[in-house]
Amino acid sequence: MKAINKYFLITLLLALSCKTAASDATDGFNLINVDEGIYAHIGRHLSIEDEQRDDIANIGFIIGDNCVAVIDTGGSIAVGKKLLKAMRSITEKPVCYVINTHIHYDHLLGNKAFVSKNTTFVGHKGLAEAVEHNRGFFLDQFKSELGDNPDPSAIIAPTKLITDKEELDLGDRTLTLISYPTSHSHNDLVILDNKTKTLWSGDLIFRERVPSLTGSLKGWVKVMEELQKLEVNKVIPGHGSIADSMPEAIKQQQAYLKLLLDETRKAVAEGLFVNDAMQTIDKDNRLNWLLHEYQHPTNVSRAFSELEWE
Repeated sequence: MKAINKYFLITLLLALSCKTAASDATDGFNLINVDEGIYAHIGRHLSIEDEQRDDIANIGFIIGDNCVAVIDTGGSIAVGKKLLKAMRSITEKPVCYVINTHIHYDHLLGNKAFVSKNTTFVGHKGLAEAVEHNRGFFLDQFKSELGDNPDPSAIIAPTKLITDKEELDLGDRTLTLISYPTSHSHNDLVILDNKTKTLWSGDLIFRERVPSLTGSLKGWVKVMEELQKLEVNKVIPGHGSIADSMPEAIKQQQAYLKLLLDETRKAVAEGLFVNDAMQTIDKDNRLNWLLHEYQHPTNVSRAFSELEWE
């Protein structure tokens, strides 16, 4: 299952940033009014072993004149229901789209809460196939997140697939969806709200917490260059705090990906074995990432496998 790695099996830690809460009616499910009609729920600082591991990703919604687009749904049906309830404290407009930024459980397993005859599930051109390939994995590893006596139907795949770039209309508000080649994962998609120039990056951008490489390091470096060409005022990353500009959002991650690329290439050229590279490359955590000791060795291993046959 190429879309899955230790991301699901190691401890995760996310950094948060708190802004003005949207409403006390959300029953403690924090919701930030990021900009006009844009609301985000910021995931918690929790490990994958914690019983609340389903609530670790940044998720939310965008309100148009006619309907709402939900951006990622959390790591369980229960979190998806909490997001829906919080959304209903703000708007009664129908959900026309649920957009998943990629395959990872913490962004997708809440989809079931939003199933209705009026809702279309949207994702990268490779996401539907990835969901089909990983149904068994999700049911095995995340059974408790999928409700009572779950079966494969608890895991909702997209039916509208984005092959390159496409616009969705919410009513006097358009969203531009862009799918990217293999980078963080094998099926990454971003959403740009054209009204406010707010970008939902999914896990193409991590802040504070060390990025998790599950796809291609070289691909990710190239995608980061493409993201900088977008006209963006704010960035909602997949994990971590909201940024007020693209340079602010990507500065730390860009430095890390370059370091990982350069030092892994050097290790390969020097004839190091992968285990030695995992123990030596950036062992001092120069960029002060959270969760570095857990995720970074896996990133080195994946980078080494990709670069040793260049």
